[in-house]
Amino acid sequence: MPTLPQLSDFPNRTFDKLRYGDTDRQGHVNNAVFATFYETGRVEMLNATGWKPENPDFSYVIARITIDFRAEIFWPGTVEIGSGIKSIGNSSVVFTQALYQGDKCVSTADSVVVQVDNRTHRAAPLSDDAKAVLTTLLLGG
Repeated sequence: MPTLPQLSDFPNRTFDKLRYGDTDRQGHVNNAVFATFYETGRVEMLNATGWKPENPDFSYVIARITIDFRAEIFWPGTVEIGSGIKSIGNSSVVFTQALYQGDKCVSTADSVVVQVDNRTHRAAPLSDDAKAVLTTLLLGG
């Protein structure tokens, strides 16, 4: 088994409150809710930097997410979310994230977010300014 990341490894950390409605028949937080926690982490990290499309004709879409479920999350409580950037491409950004309940890493994920042109629905290159802001969020950077 690979070494799991520590919350302190991530340049951005936030949390989400667990809700009773997040639970499933087995009494733990439903796996589908993990994607929502990861979205919270990505959005809060980007909002903290002020990163947003410079051109109103562009937007960001998630093109891929891979989630590894490592342990259950139990209600009540909170989940801590660690977020960082793994790599920056021409028009895309790869995020690496992890979820923690207490000190236990319960999930890891990688996701690809692409800047797209709203008119053509095709990938659009990131500006140098956007890349500079995103570089500050690189893991280990």
